[in-house]
Amino acid sequence: MRLGQFVTEGGRNPQVRVWGETDVVVVSAPLPGVLRVRLAPQARASGLGFPRLPEKRSFAVCPDLPEAGPLNVQEDGETLRVRGGGLTLHLNRQTGAWRVTEGGDGHGTPERELTSVPGWSGEAPTARPALDAERFNLRRSRLSVDAPDGAAYLGFGERVGPLDKRGMVLTFWNTDCYPHHTDTDPLYISVPFTTVVQGEQAHGLFVDETWRMTADVARTHPRELTFASAGPELDVYVLAGPRPADVLRRYAALTGHAPLPPLWALGAAQSRWGYRTADDLRAVIAGYRERDLPLDSVYIDIEYMDAFKVWTVNRTGFPDLGAFVREAAGQGVRLVPIIDPGIKLEADYDVYEQAMKNDYLVRTARGDVLVGEVWPDPAVFPDFTRPEVVAWWAARHKLFTDAGIQGQWNDMNEPACFSLAPPRETEGKTLPYDALHGSRPHLEMHNAYANPMSQASRAGYAKYSPEIRPWILSRAGYAGIQRHATVWTGDNTSSWSHLALSLPMIAGLGLSGIPFAAADVGGFGGDATGELLARWYQAAVGYAFLRNHSALGTADQEPWRFGEPYTSVIRAALELRYRLLPHLYTLAEQATRTGLPVLRPLALHYAGDEDALREDSQYLLGQGLMVAPVMAAGHRRRQVYLPAGRWAAVFNLSEFGEIHEGPAHVTADAPLHTLPLYLKAGEALPLTEPAAHTAQARWPRVTWLAHLGASGFVGQLYEDAGNGPAEGRLTRLIGDRVGSALHVRRETTGEAATPEQREVLQIIGLDPVREVQGAAAFSYEDGVLRLTLPARWEEVTVTWVE
Repeated sequence: MRLGQFVTEGGRNPQVRVWGETDVVVVSAPLPGVLRVRLAPQARASGLGFPRLPEKRSFAVCPDLPEAGPLNVQEDGETLRVRGGGLTLHLNRQTGAWRVTEGGDGHGTPERELTSVPGWSGEAPTARPALDAERFNLRRSRLSVDAPDGAAYLGFGERVGPLDKRGMVLTFWNTDCYPHHTDTDPLYISVPFTTVVQGEQAHGLFVDETWRMTADVARTHPRELTFASAGPELDVYVLAGPRPADVLRRYAALTGHAPLPPLWALGAAQSRWGYRTADDLRAVIAGYRERDLPLDSVYIDIEYMDAFKVWTVNRTGFPDLGAFVREAAGQGVRLVPIIDPGIKLEADYDVYEQAMKNDYLVRTARGDVLVGEVWPDPAVFPDFTRPEVVAWWAARHKLFTDAGIQGQWNDMNEPACFSLAPPRETEGKTLPYDALHGSRPHLEMHNAYANPMSQASRAGYAKYSPEIRPWILSRAGYAGIQRHATVWTGDNTSSWSHLALSLPMIAGLGLSGIPFAAADVGGFGGDATGELLARWYQAAVGYAFLRNHSALGTADQEPWRFGEPYTSVIRAALELRYRLLPHLYTLAEQATRTGLPVLRPLALHYAGDEDALREDSQYLLGQGLMVAPVMAAGHRRRQVYLPAGRWAAVFNLSEFGEIHEGPAHVTADAPLHTLPLYLKAGEALPLTEPAAHTAQARWPRVTWLAHLGASGFVGQLYEDAGNGPAEGRLTRLIGDRVGSALHVRRETTGEAATPEQREVLQIIGLDPVREVQGAAAFSYEDGVLRLTLPARWEEVTVTWVE
């Protein structure tokens, strides 16, 4: 592989280019703590360009990264060292092997190896192959990475199975899969990014390739992670830690932060494939309101369209869409319609006619417009990989914005295709490998298809409704999808196994840089039971968003369908969700800055704890609230793992029980009406009162639930209008403990106005209280101090008997 020559190139994005007779390596440091190594085996023959590679368009990496940092290059015999962003690439120019280290910069920081790559290779392209996979070179470029014993591999996008993907072979090929099972691979979302955890240290590895690809995670070779791509190069990013949260922050800086969702999208949602008319939706809203069940949105599936034609409305079922949207809004409910990419091939249908006239459609390898079948039959497919098509699709959103709609869900955007005319071989229900997006084959563009489709949706609302925060939900996606949309886990089933599966799937998406993800509550396919639906609502209390969704032909799944005691249990779970909204909204705002997900696996904050690293039946909301739902039929207790620290049982946020010292496994009694929750010492949660629907994220009543730690506690609350520009107020509640006294104060930044709300502070873990100064009233019972605080309060002091 001899890489004998190199050159350093300056400018806005400095890089070092190294090449030999056939291969090229390009090294850069796009961000602090991030090193990019672009590998182009067989570049001379691949048409990429030799020895200078062309600029690469990425659907994942932010297009507006700041100017990259400088590079320092040193030669040491056969080793070329390139330092940038705090990381160093050590490249053996004789073998092509390389490794990345951090530290060891001569300033006292010890060197630590992050990634070691013993080999990479590629095959020269052959003549244009036929359609079937055997004649397509699906393993054209390969990369081998050392996988040390004991290292765990988290993330990789939407996956079933445990959080640690070691021992699995994963395929990156977005797939319409209904129903999926506990061992199905691939699914809808491909994110070739993993956080590698070894001991208490972590680093990230991101291979930015949209081509069909596989990752063998130490299965075939127990100490080797192997990527095999159908594309001509491998674009690798190594991200420093040292903790998983640090890796996620760097990944978000590289691929983009998710925008803040509107508050209403975090409230309860009801959906069903089968709601056909405005009257159907009126009945759903009435069902919620008559039973005092909170509701913020209803989703409407493909039946609202005219003959499944996208960007049309069935006037029989919805004679005046705008009037219905206003009517529902009067009851605090938003309408969220579905949009599919498939366009019906029909003369005089304006969407089809515009797409044909402007050549906006995916074509066959021969150059004809590709024709398939989805819900419309026949159907054609927009080529979203081209900017002009994105702009055209964005303009179609005026239909929705004129009607007052503020959000949508983009479905079938893998893209799904049930059949082709004439029939051709495909991998899954999609387009053939050799379909053309401009000059690029579908084999390359398939995984990226959903990203620019959702980008178009966000652009459409920005153009026609700039005063709102749109809610965009997408079934498919590639790395970077979080900039444009959030995701759900697709077409699950009404089964206990899928309830349990939802937590590691959502957690895995969160560890893949997608902070807002959820699963369909109750399951999409099959028939739920009352117990399953009730326990699912409890488990979903901390989902980033909460949508009950079911399929045509299944049993009705609205919360009241199974009678008592289940309706009451679901009502209590929804009220608990709405009580938690100040905390959830604060976590959502944090996610837009840090990349950390709302629902967090224990591994994110306790990576060095082997039990926490692989625990996937419970989760954290933030760092200090543990949620441990029951997810098995008939069970009335469960084992809960509590990592290091003191944890107070706060079941249902109203039943205060024993305080446990972690690490420990404890048994939680959990009859049907109970959700086990634990609050860590040092944490304070902002809560509010339940309501029929959300209004604005400035709550007139706030209750802080705090667990006193050795030095006190800290809590945060973000508030704003709940929609529109995300300009609000951040309040920090700080409790400083000094001996047998606690001084509590509030610090507010952002909006200048001091909040008028009356606040209540509940403190767990106090000895009997002797005196309180600064509160309007207080009471102490069973180790819980309850303070009623006056408006515009500044400081409270509590003393107690030790």
